[in-house]
Amino acid sequence: MRILYIHQFFATRDTALGPIRSYEFARRMVEEGHEVTMITGSTGLPERFSARLLTTETVDGIDVRCIRVPYSNYMGYVRRILSFLQFTLGATWLALTAGRHDVVFATSTPLTVGIPGWLAAALRRTPFVFEVRDLWPEAPFQMGALKRTGLMGRTAKALERFLYRRARHVVALSPGMAEGVLAEGIPAERVHMIPNSADLDLFTPGPKDAEMVSAFELGDRFVVGYAGAIGPSNAVEDQVPEAARLLAERGRDDIVFLIAGDGKSVPTLAERTAGLPNVRLVGSMAKRDVPRFTRTADMLMTLFADRPILATNSPNKFFDALASGRPVLVNSAGWTKDLVEDNECGVYVPFGDGAATADAITRVADDRDLAARMGTNARKLAEERFARDDLAHQLIEVLQRAVAG
Repeated sequence: MRILYIHQFFATRDTALGPIRSYEFARRMVEEGHEVTMITGSTGLPERFSARLLTTETVDGIDVRCIRVPYSNYMGYVRRILSFLQFTLGATWLALTAGRHDVVFATSTPLTVGIPGWLAAALRRTPFVFEVRDLWPEAPFQMGALKRTGLMGRTAKALERFLYRRARHVVALSPGMAEGVLAEGIPAERVHMIPNSADLDLFTPGPKDAEMVSAFELGDRFVVGYAGAIGPSNAVEDQVPEAARLLAERGRDDIVFLIAGDGKSVPTLAERTAGLPNVRLVGSMAKRDVPRFTRTADMLMTLFADRPILATNSPNKFFDALASGRPVLVNSAGWTKDLVEDNECGVYVPFGDGAATADAITRVADDRDLAARMGTNARKLAEERFARDDLAHQLIEVLQRAVAG
Protein backbone atom coordinates (compact mmCIF):
# COMPACT_ATOMS: atom_id res chain seq x y z
CA MET A 1 0.00 0.00 0.00
CA ARG A 2 0.93 3.64 -0.48
CA ILE A 3 -0.12 5.25 2.79
CA LEU A 4 -0.53 8.99 3.29
CA TYR A 5 -0.17 9.42 7.07
CA ILE A 6 -1.06 12.80 8.63
CA HIS A 7 -0.04 13.68 12.20
CA GLN A 8 0.71 17.22 13.32
CA PHE A 9 2.95 16.11 16.21
CA PHE A 10 4.98 13.31 14.65
CA ALA A 11 8.09 12.53 16.74
CA THR A 12 10.85 9.93 16.73
CA ARG A 13 12.94 8.21 19.40
CA ASP A 14 15.60 10.90 19.04
CA THR A 15 13.33 13.84 19.81
CA ALA A 16 11.93 15.22 23.04
CA LEU A 17 9.87 13.27 25.52
CA GLY A 18 6.49 12.58 23.92
CA PRO A 19 4.31 10.10 22.01
CA ILE A 20 6.04 8.17 19.21
CA ARG A 21 3.10 5.96 18.19
CA SER A 22 3.04 7.30 14.62
CA TYR A 23 6.78 6.79 14.16
CA GLU A 24 6.71 3.24 15.51
CA PHE A 25 3.68 2.25 13.44
CA ALA A 26 4.98 3.94 10.27
CA ARG A 27 8.38 2.28 10.70
CA ARG A 28 6.73 -1.13 10.89
CA MET A 29 4.59 -0.34 7.85
CA VAL A 30 7.78 0.33 5.90
CA GLU A 31 9.34 -2.89 7.20
CA GLU A 32 6.35 -4.82 5.84
CA GLY A 33 6.89 -3.32 2.39
CA HIS A 34 4.44 -0.43 2.39
CA GLU A 35 5.28 3.11 1.27
CA VAL A 36 4.58 5.78 3.90
CA THR A 37 4.46 9.55 3.42
CA MET A 38 4.16 11.43 6.72
CA ILE A 39 2.66 14.93 6.70
CA THR A 40 3.60 16.70 9.92
CA GLY A 41 4.46 19.91 11.72
CA SER A 42 7.86 20.75 13.14
CA THR A 43 7.02 20.61 16.87
CA GLY A 44 8.21 17.10 17.68
CA LEU A 45 11.15 16.97 15.29
CA PRO A 46 14.82 18.11 15.48
CA GLU A 47 15.61 21.79 14.97
CA ARG A 48 16.65 21.30 11.33
CA PHE A 49 12.96 20.79 10.47
CA SER A 50 12.27 24.33 11.70
CA ALA A 51 15.00 25.94 9.61
CA ARG A 52 12.76 26.26 6.55
CA LEU A 53 9.03 26.61 5.96
CA LEU A 54 8.93 23.23 4.20
CA THR A 55 11.31 20.33 4.75
CA THR A 56 11.34 16.93 3.08
CA GLU A 57 13.49 14.15 4.49
CA THR A 58 13.51 10.37 4.71
CA VAL A 59 13.52 9.12 8.31
CA ASP A 60 13.98 5.36 8.73
CA GLY A 61 12.31 4.74 5.39
CA ILE A 62 9.44 7.15 6.09
CA ASP A 63 9.05 10.01 3.60
CA VAL A 64 8.55 12.95 5.99
CA ARG A 65 7.04 16.16 4.58
CA CYS A 66 7.13 18.83 7.28
CA ILE A 67 5.69 22.32 7.49
CA ARG A 68 7.11 24.69 10.10
CA VAL A 69 4.34 25.44 12.58
CA PRO A 70 5.00 26.97 16.02
CA TYR A 71 3.36 25.16 18.92
CA SER A 72 3.96 24.91 22.65
CA ASN A 73 2.10 23.65 25.70
CA TYR A 74 2.67 27.11 27.14
CA MET A 75 0.54 28.74 24.45
CA GLY A 76 -2.85 30.16 25.32
CA TYR A 77 -6.04 28.81 23.79
CA VAL A 78 -6.24 31.33 20.94
CA ARG A 79 -2.62 30.78 19.88
CA ARG A 80 -3.15 27.02 19.90
CA ILE A 81 -6.17 27.37 17.63
CA LEU A 82 -4.14 29.52 15.25
CA SER A 83 -1.39 26.89 15.23
CA PHE A 84 -3.91 24.16 14.42
CA LEU A 85 -5.37 26.22 11.56
CA GLN A 86 -1.92 27.04 10.20
CA PHE A 87 -1.06 23.34 10.12
CA THR A 88 -4.41 22.52 8.51
CA LEU A 89 -3.69 24.87 5.61
CA GLY A 90 -0.08 23.77 5.13
CA ALA A 91 -0.86 20.07 5.54
CA THR A 92 -3.65 20.29 2.98
CA TRP A 93 -1.23 21.63 0.39
CA LEU A 94 1.42 19.03 1.30
CA ALA A 95 -1.14 16.21 1.15
CA LEU A 96 -2.53 17.29 -2.21
CA THR A 97 0.97 17.48 -3.72
CA ALA A 98 2.27 14.24 -2.17
CA GLY A 99 1.54 12.09 -5.21
CA ARG A 100 -0.66 9.04 -5.55
CA HIS A 101 -1.68 7.02 -2.53
CA ASP A 102 -3.99 4.11 -1.75
CA VAL A 103 -5.28 5.26 1.63
CA VAL A 104 -5.18 8.35 3.83
CA PHE A 105 -4.71 7.86 7.55
CA ALA A 106 -5.09 10.95 9.76
CA THR A 107 -4.48 10.84 13.51
CA SER A 108 -5.75 13.41 15.98
CA THR A 109 -5.29 15.44 18.08
CA PRO A 110 -6.09 18.11 17.13
CA LEU A 111 -9.40 17.33 15.47
CA THR A 112 -8.55 19.66 12.60
CA VAL A 113 -5.91 17.21 11.35
CA GLY A 114 -8.79 15.32 9.78
CA ILE A 115 -9.53 18.18 7.36
CA PRO A 116 -6.45 17.75 5.12
CA GLY A 117 -6.88 13.98 5.43
CA TRP A 118 -10.46 14.02 4.23
CA LEU A 119 -9.73 16.55 1.46
CA ALA A 120 -6.79 14.53 0.13
CA ALA A 121 -8.86 11.34 0.16
CA ALA A 122 -11.91 12.98 -1.43
CA LEU A 123 -10.00 14.68 -4.25
CA ARG A 124 -7.92 11.57 -4.98
CA ARG A 125 -10.92 9.25 -4.51
CA THR A 126 -9.12 7.08 -2.01
CA PRO A 127 -10.42 5.80 1.36
CA PHE A 128 -10.04 7.90 4.49
CA VAL A 129 -9.28 6.36 7.92
CA PHE A 130 -9.39 8.52 11.03
CA GLU A 131 -7.68 7.81 14.37
CA VAL A 132 -9.04 9.21 17.64
CA ARG A 133 -6.34 9.78 20.28
CA ASP A 134 -8.61 11.98 22.41
CA LEU A 135 -12.35 12.55 22.25
CA TRP A 136 -12.43 16.06 20.85
CA PRO A 137 -14.20 18.36 21.44
CA GLU A 138 -15.45 16.59 24.61
CA ALA A 139 -11.97 16.85 26.20
CA PRO A 140 -11.68 20.67 25.87
CA PHE A 141 -15.34 20.98 26.89
CA GLN A 142 -14.66 19.21 30.20
CA MET A 143 -11.34 20.97 30.75
CA GLY A 144 -13.08 24.33 30.33
CA ALA A 145 -11.09 25.36 27.26
CA LEU A 146 -14.13 25.37 24.98
CA LYS A 147 -17.81 26.17 25.57
CA ARG A 148 -20.39 23.70 24.28
CA THR A 149 -22.86 26.42 23.30
CA GLY A 150 -20.35 28.79 21.73
CA LEU A 151 -19.71 29.08 18.01
CA MET A 152 -16.32 27.33 18.26
CA GLY A 153 -17.77 24.54 20.37
CA ARG A 154 -20.66 23.88 18.01
CA THR A 155 -18.32 24.04 15.01
CA ALA A 156 -15.93 21.54 16.61
CA LYS A 157 -18.78 19.15 17.39
CA ALA A 158 -20.01 19.36 13.81
CA LEU A 159 -16.49 18.69 12.50
CA GLU A 160 -16.15 15.65 14.79
CA ARG A 161 -19.36 14.11 13.45
CA PHE A 162 -18.44 14.99 9.87
CA LEU A 163 -15.04 13.26 10.08
CA TYR A 164 -16.41 10.16 11.80
CA ARG A 165 -19.09 9.76 9.13
CA ARG A 166 -16.76 10.38 6.20
CA ALA A 167 -14.14 7.92 7.45
CA ARG A 168 -14.34 4.39 6.10
CA HIS A 169 -12.94 3.21 9.44
CA VAL A 170 -12.33 4.93 12.79
CA VAL A 171 -9.52 3.77 15.09
CA ALA A 172 -9.94 4.51 18.81
CA LEU A 173 -7.18 4.20 21.41
CA SER A 174 -9.23 2.92 24.35
CA PRO A 175 -12.56 1.26 25.09
CA GLY A 176 -13.93 4.58 26.34
CA MET A 177 -12.92 6.36 23.13
CA ALA A 178 -14.52 3.61 21.05
CA GLU A 179 -17.73 4.05 23.03
CA GLY A 180 -17.58 7.79 22.35
CA VAL A 181 -17.34 7.18 18.60
CA LEU A 182 -20.17 4.63 18.67
CA ALA A 183 -22.31 7.15 20.58
CA GLU A 184 -22.15 9.41 17.51
CA GLY A 185 -23.98 6.75 15.49
CA ILE A 186 -21.00 5.17 13.73
CA PRO A 187 -21.62 1.46 12.93
CA ALA A 188 -19.65 -0.93 15.14
CA GLU A 189 -18.06 -2.69 12.17
CA ARG A 190 -16.32 0.58 11.25
CA VAL A 191 -14.87 1.22 14.74
CA HIS A 192 -11.66 -0.48 15.87
CA MET A 193 -9.96 -0.25 19.29
CA ILE A 194 -6.17 -0.26 18.88
CA PRO A 195 -4.65 1.12 22.10
CA ASN A 196 -1.29 2.68 22.66
CA SER A 197 1.29 -0.03 22.95
CA ALA A 198 4.47 -1.20 24.60
CA ASP A 199 7.81 -0.94 22.81
CA LEU A 200 9.26 -4.16 24.18
CA ASP A 201 12.64 -3.60 22.51
CA LEU A 202 13.01 -0.05 23.82
CA PHE A 203 11.65 -0.49 27.36
CA THR A 204 12.92 -3.52 29.24
CA PRO A 205 13.26 -4.55 32.90
CA GLY A 206 16.78 -4.20 34.26
CA PRO A 207 19.03 -2.64 36.86
CA LYS A 208 18.96 1.05 37.68
CA ASP A 209 21.02 3.37 35.52
CA ALA A 210 24.12 4.23 37.57
CA GLU A 211 24.61 7.57 35.82
CA MET A 212 21.08 8.73 36.66
CA VAL A 213 21.33 7.46 40.23
CA SER A 214 24.45 9.55 40.67
CA ALA A 215 23.26 12.62 38.76
CA PHE A 216 19.98 12.88 40.69
CA GLU A 217 21.48 11.83 44.05
CA LEU A 218 19.10 8.92 44.47
CA GLY A 219 21.35 6.59 46.44
CA ASP A 220 19.54 3.40 47.37
CA ARG A 221 16.18 5.10 47.84
CA PHE A 222 12.88 3.73 46.54
CA VAL A 223 12.28 5.88 43.44
CA VAL A 224 8.75 6.87 42.37
CA GLY A 225 9.04 8.16 38.81
CA TYR A 226 6.93 10.21 36.42
CA ALA A 227 7.99 10.94 32.84
CA GLY A 228 5.67 12.90 30.60
CA ALA A 229 3.78 16.12 30.08
CA ILE A 230 3.17 18.30 33.13
CA GLY A 231 0.05 20.29 32.30
CA PRO A 232 -3.46 20.92 33.63
CA SER A 233 -4.76 17.60 32.31
CA ASN A 234 -1.94 15.64 34.01
CA ALA A 235 -2.41 17.11 37.49
CA VAL A 236 1.03 16.10 38.74
CA GLU A 237 0.93 19.25 40.87
CA ASP A 238 -2.29 18.00 42.52
CA GLN A 239 -1.04 14.50 43.38
CA VAL A 240 2.67 14.62 44.21
CA PRO A 241 3.27 17.59 46.59
CA GLU A 242 0.93 16.45 49.40
CA ALA A 243 2.13 12.84 49.17
CA ALA A 244 5.76 13.99 49.27
CA ARG A 245 5.09 16.25 52.26
CA LEU A 246 3.41 13.44 54.21
CA LEU A 247 6.22 11.00 53.47
CA ALA A 248 8.77 13.57 54.62
CA GLU A 249 6.81 14.17 57.83
CA ARG A 250 6.77 10.42 58.46
CA GLY A 251 10.53 10.32 58.19
CA ARG A 252 10.51 8.24 55.01
CA ASP A 253 13.70 9.66 53.57
CA ASP A 254 14.16 6.30 51.83
CA ILE A 255 11.48 7.28 49.27
CA VAL A 256 12.01 9.93 46.59
CA PHE A 257 9.92 11.31 43.70
CA LEU A 258 11.73 11.73 40.37
CA ILE A 259 9.74 13.90 37.91
CA ALA A 260 10.80 14.36 34.27
CA GLY A 261 8.86 16.48 31.80
CA ASP A 262 7.76 19.94 30.83
CA GLY A 263 4.52 21.84 30.50
CA LYS A 264 2.36 24.70 31.69
CA SER A 265 2.02 23.34 35.24
CA VAL A 266 5.76 23.06 35.98
CA PRO A 267 5.93 26.44 37.83
CA THR A 268 3.00 25.41 40.06
CA LEU A 269 4.58 22.01 40.74
CA ALA A 270 7.92 23.65 41.57
CA GLU A 271 6.25 26.10 43.94
CA ARG A 272 4.28 23.38 45.74
CA THR A 273 7.32 21.11 46.16
CA ALA A 274 9.82 23.84 47.08
CA GLY A 275 11.85 22.84 50.10
CA LEU A 276 10.81 19.19 50.00
CA PRO A 277 13.96 17.04 50.09
CA ASN A 278 12.24 14.03 48.51
CA VAL A 279 11.27 15.57 45.16
CA ARG A 280 13.57 15.88 42.12
CA LEU A 281 12.33 17.91 39.12
CA VAL A 282 14.74 17.04 36.31
CA GLY A 283 13.15 18.68 33.25
CA SER A 284 12.45 17.15 29.88
CA MET A 285 14.55 14.47 28.20
CA ALA A 286 14.82 12.79 24.82
CA LYS A 287 12.67 9.72 24.29
CA ARG A 288 15.79 7.59 23.86
CA ASP A 289 16.76 8.42 27.47
CA VAL A 290 13.38 7.55 28.98
CA PRO A 291 14.08 3.77 29.18
CA ARG A 292 17.05 4.56 31.44
CA PHE A 293 14.70 6.68 33.54
CA THR A 294 12.00 4.01 33.82
CA ARG A 295 14.57 1.38 34.83
CA THR A 296 15.90 3.74 37.49
CA ALA A 297 12.42 4.04 39.03
CA ASP A 298 11.08 1.37 41.37
CA MET A 299 7.52 2.50 40.69
CA LEU A 300 6.06 4.66 37.91
CA MET A 301 3.07 7.00 37.97
CA THR A 302 0.41 7.70 35.34
CA LEU A 303 -1.57 10.73 36.48
CA PHE A 304 -4.55 12.70 35.17
CA ALA A 305 -6.88 15.45 36.34
CA ASP A 306 -10.29 14.57 37.72
CA ARG A 307 -12.35 14.76 34.53
CA PRO A 308 -14.48 11.85 33.25
CA ILE A 309 -13.16 12.28 29.70
CA LEU A 310 -9.57 11.77 30.88
CA ALA A 311 -10.47 8.32 32.20
CA THR A 312 -10.76 7.23 28.54
CA ASN A 313 -7.11 8.08 27.82
CA SER A 314 -4.60 5.55 26.51
CA PRO A 315 -1.40 7.09 27.94
CA ASN A 316 1.99 6.21 26.48
CA LYS A 317 3.68 6.47 29.87
CA PHE A 318 1.44 3.69 31.20
CA PHE A 319 2.57 1.24 28.52
CA ASP A 320 6.20 2.33 28.90
CA ALA A 321 5.91 1.43 32.59
CA LEU A 322 4.41 -1.97 31.82
CA ALA A 323 7.18 -2.78 29.33
CA SER A 324 9.79 -1.68 31.90
CA GLY A 325 8.46 -4.22 34.37
CA ARG A 326 7.65 -1.70 37.08
CA PRO A 327 4.55 -1.37 39.30
CA VAL A 328 2.26 1.41 38.05
CA LEU A 329 0.40 3.91 40.21
CA VAL A 330 -2.69 5.35 38.47
CA ASN A 331 -5.18 7.93 39.72
CA SER A 332 -7.81 7.72 36.97
CA ALA A 333 -10.87 5.54 37.57
CA GLY A 334 -10.93 4.32 33.98
CA TRP A 335 -9.63 1.31 32.12
CA THR A 336 -6.06 1.77 33.44
CA LYS A 337 -7.45 1.24 36.98
CA ASP A 338 -9.08 -2.00 35.81
CA LEU A 339 -5.86 -3.12 34.13
CA VAL A 340 -3.61 -2.61 37.15
CA GLU A 341 -6.08 -4.16 39.59
CA ASP A 342 -7.18 -7.10 37.44
CA ASN A 343 -3.58 -8.00 36.61
CA GLU A 344 -1.98 -7.08 39.97
CA CYS A 345 0.58 -4.89 38.27
CA GLY A 346 0.09 -1.68 40.23
CA VAL A 347 -2.19 0.35 42.46
CA TYR A 348 -5.04 2.82 42.07
CA VAL A 349 -5.38 5.91 44.27
CA PRO A 350 -8.06 8.60 43.97
CA PHE A 351 -7.25 11.86 42.26
CA GLY A 352 -5.66 14.45 44.54
CA ASP A 353 -5.56 12.16 47.59
CA GLY A 354 -2.05 12.73 48.91
CA ALA A 355 -2.55 10.48 51.92
CA ALA A 356 -3.75 7.54 49.83
CA THR A 357 -0.84 8.12 47.43
CA ALA A 358 1.70 8.14 50.26
CA ASP A 359 0.15 5.03 51.81
CA ALA A 360 0.12 3.11 48.51
CA ILE A 361 3.75 3.98 47.78
CA THR A 362 4.79 2.99 51.30
CA ARG A 363 3.04 -0.37 51.01
CA VAL A 364 4.91 -1.24 47.81
CA ALA A 365 8.23 0.18 49.05
CA ASP A 366 8.03 -1.88 52.25
CA ASP A 367 7.17 -5.13 50.46
CA ARG A 368 9.82 -5.78 47.83
CA ASP A 369 8.29 -9.20 47.03
CA LEU A 370 5.04 -7.41 46.16
CA ALA A 371 6.94 -4.86 44.06
CA ALA A 372 8.76 -7.63 42.18
CA ARG A 373 5.54 -9.55 41.57
CA MET A 374 3.78 -6.45 40.27
CA GLY A 375 6.72 -5.71 37.99
CA THR A 376 6.70 -9.23 36.57
CA ASN A 377 2.97 -9.03 35.98
CA ALA A 378 3.38 -5.65 34.29
CA ARG A 379 5.89 -6.97 31.76
CA LYS A 380 3.73 -10.04 31.13
CA LEU A 381 0.71 -7.83 30.42
CA ALA A 382 2.78 -5.71 28.02
CA GLU A 383 3.96 -8.79 26.13
CA GLU A 384 0.63 -10.55 25.94
CA ARG A 385 -1.77 -7.68 25.18
CA PHE A 386 0.08 -4.53 24.19
CA ALA A 387 3.12 -5.47 22.09
CA ARG A 388 3.77 -2.80 19.47
CA ASP A 389 4.40 -5.32 16.67
CA ASP A 390 1.01 -6.98 17.19
CA LEU A 391 -0.94 -3.73 17.36
CA ALA A 392 0.88 -2.27 14.35
CA HIS A 393 -0.21 -5.30 12.37
CA GLN A 394 -3.81 -4.73 13.49
CA LEU A 395 -3.65 -1.17 12.17
CA ILE A 396 -2.20 -2.33 8.86
CA GLU A 397 -5.08 -4.79 8.53
CA VAL A 398 -7.59 -1.95 9.09
CA LEU A 399 -5.92 0.11 6.34
CA GLN A 400 -5.94 -2.89 4.01
CA ARG A 401 -9.64 -3.40 4.66
CA ALA A 402 -10.23 0.26 3.78
CA VAL A 403 -8.34 -0.15 0.51
CA ALA A 404 -10.22 -3.34 -0.30
CA GLY A 405 -13.46 -1.45 0.20
